[in-house]
Amino acid sequence: MKIFIDSADIGQIQEAFSWGIVDGITTNPSLIKKAYEKVKASGENISMHDYLCQILETAGDAPVSLEVIGTSEREMTSEGRYLYDTFNKVASNVVVKIPISPSLEANSDHRYDGLKAIRTLSSAGIPINCTLIFTAEQAWAAAKAGAAFVSPFAGRIDDLLRKNMGGAFDKTEYFPAEGLRNSDGAPRIDDNGVHSGVHLVEQCVDIFQTFDFDCEVLAASLRNPRQVRECALVGADVATIPFAVIRDIVDHPKTVEGMNTFCADVVPEYRALFDS
Repeated sequence: MKIFIDSADIGQIQEAFSWGIVDGITTNPSLIKKAYEKVKASGENISMHDYLCQILETAGDAPVSLEVIGTSEREMTSEGRYLYDTFNKVASNVVVKIPISPSLEANSDHRYDGLKAIRTLSSAGIPINCTLIFTAEQAWAAAKAGAAFVSPFAGRIDDLLRKNMGGAFDKTEYFPAEGLRNSDGAPRIDDNGVHSGVHLVEQCVDIFQTFDFDCEVLAASLRNPRQVRECALVGADVATIPFAVIRDIVDHPKTVEGMNTFCADVVPEYRALFDS
């Protein structure tokens, strides 16, 4: 499973790439806003164009998702072409991010415009990451329209399930991949047959493998290392992960304990081997 960093923060991106495990970057308007405001607050004077170029250059040949902001087929198609034509020449690594449905309200006449934009742009050779996926059928439709990636939002599904149960919760806390179950094993809660965010990812993977879609399942909105592991176990092609979660992947108290023991046991004769 490939790892993409879900960030527009140059410092985070550079650090994560230095670890040798990152294969790409995903951004969105919210992440760009947060990162760009941080840069401006530091006193650095850089245009948005140049800032995005820095991200693309940092990634090298790794794919970078840049998202459109329009809510109609015409706007998204135009913006997608602009992003690709303007920025892909920097490092040949732009993927245009399109929502499965750009509608701002349910049952809007524009709810299919995302699919139309995906079809038009992908037919022109522009790779598409279809975002805001919350059902396997949405992922299936995006793949049929020509998306190169689909992004099921695992963490947000877990948030929805916990919210529907009532009470406060911490979004970073682990939610069981099998969902919450009653004593008889039946699901305590689901979202139209989806028991957890990982279960949503698994459904997408199963459908794509059954029908041999040429599209990668990119598990998104991941909250903790265990959820990342479980997405790998169900066969996700990619996990896009916030910097803090990537950083925590290598942590375990027994690793620290072991290092303390090993360092304490180094005898002078063994240390001398490395001093020569």
